[in-house]
Amino acid sequence: MTRNTKETEVPVPHLAESLVSATIGKWLKQPGDYIEQYDVLCELITEKVNTEMPSPVAGRLTKLLAEEGQTVAVGEAICLIEEESDAGAAGAPSASPQSALQADSQQESADNGMRGRYSPAVLKLAGEHGIRLEDVPGSGLGGRITRKDIEAYVASGKHKQAPAPTQAAPSQTFQAAPAERPSAPAAANQDVFLTSPPKGPLRSTGIHLSENPPLPRIEVEGQPLEGRGEYLVDVTPIRSAIARNMRQSVTEIPHGWMMIEVDVTNMVLLRNKLKDEFKRQEGVNLTYLSFMMKAVVSAIKDYPIMNSVWAVDKIIVKRDINISLAVGTEDSVLTPVIKRADQKNIAGIAREIEELSRKTRAGKLSLDDMQGGTFTVNNTGSFGSILTQPIINYPQAAIITFESIVKRPVVIQDMIAVRSMANLCLSLDHRILDGVICGRFLQRVKENMEAYNQETKLY
Repeated sequence: MTRNTKETEVPVPHLAESLVSATIGKWLKQPGDYIEQYDVLCELITEKVNTEMPSPVAGRLTKLLAEEGQTVAVGEAICLIEEESDAGAAGAPSASPQSALQADSQQESADNGMRGRYSPAVLKLAGEHGIRLEDVPGSGLGGRITRKDIEAYVASGKHKQAPAPTQAAPSQTFQAAPAERPSAPAAANQDVFLTSPPKGPLRSTGIHLSENPPLPRIEVEGQPLEGRGEYLVDVTPIRSAIARNMRQSVTEIPHGWMMIEVDVTNMVLLRNKLKDEFKRQEGVNLTYLSFMMKAVVSAIKDYPIMNSVWAVDKIIVKRDINISLAVGTEDSVLTPVIKRADQKNIAGIAREIEELSRKTRAGKLSLDDMQGGTFTVNNTGSFGSILTQPIINYPQAAIITFESIVKRPVVIQDMIAVRSMANLCLSLDHRILDGVICGRFLQRVKENMEAYNQETKLY
């Protein structure tokens, strides 16, 4: 029996309806490497998200047709893979028992050799969780370890019992450890949601922030310019896409801006009452943002024009309320989408926020996670901000920011009281929306947030 080979072109897949091209981020395989089907060939960078490019076939990589940093159209070939195929099998005589045993022995030897071969996806996932690959049982060909094997091993909790590897994973070297916060029990009817060390500052910024933000990962070109106190920073494809989209938004959309002040004292007390039990039951944090987002979604149902898009001679009002959640990473801002947020309760929204935030910062977002947003919410208060003028997430009609919760003296029925206050800032497309409708919308969001009480249910 003879062996034939054929060269197969591997094209850029059709990732999403609105995407017509992608940029090669980094080649993870080189000519001469043997490729298993679904092994990751390279990283693809799009306007919406970075993703891994799996190989559609198995074989030997013979040629790269696109370089790193090159933008390639959907359907255009980026590499060649030489596949092996059997020929003349139909007319070939049957193999003898001895040759069959030899073939089985060779196959077993080849299969055993597969155990020590790991795909980039497996190596990356193992590094993130500090897993020794020698401890993981493999379900692939010849005992090879697959991504699903790593995920199952993590879910079993066995990696926590095994000794940690001597060398930290690359991702760990860049991440700052979460900052521990002192806590104190809240007395009855006392609005306590931020505590400080005894000798700390009187006021802390970013009260929602749960960890120290890591430094941006930027690539610097060369040394500082001679005689000048400056250096060059490479513009990444995703930063270029952000610049292009922001320019389009401010150029095409006439931005208007409004702000309203909200008394969130009852919301803070409610969250403090439920957060520990919710964490034990659900395994995720119950954030202020989940309460605020529920209030926004309910207000959009009352004022559906907020959930619309400008289409020159028409205004398209979207039926589904899909909330884009602005999540900042070390070097960009991405907006994963909570689909059909109007069909979710506070607990469901909290789970979605936690999951999408985790996937964003781990670089695990899929294109589906980024599609279909109709209205954007940004938690700028997590950085201590009290006032912002956000740029609309094109082509949506509006974006709202939830600013920092700050204790302030306010007048209630001619008496001064200390209350937890927060600002909500709204940028609007003035082609679609005007002050009256947006003022009513913000007022409804305010009413919804101030209506939370100790009896409010999460489910």
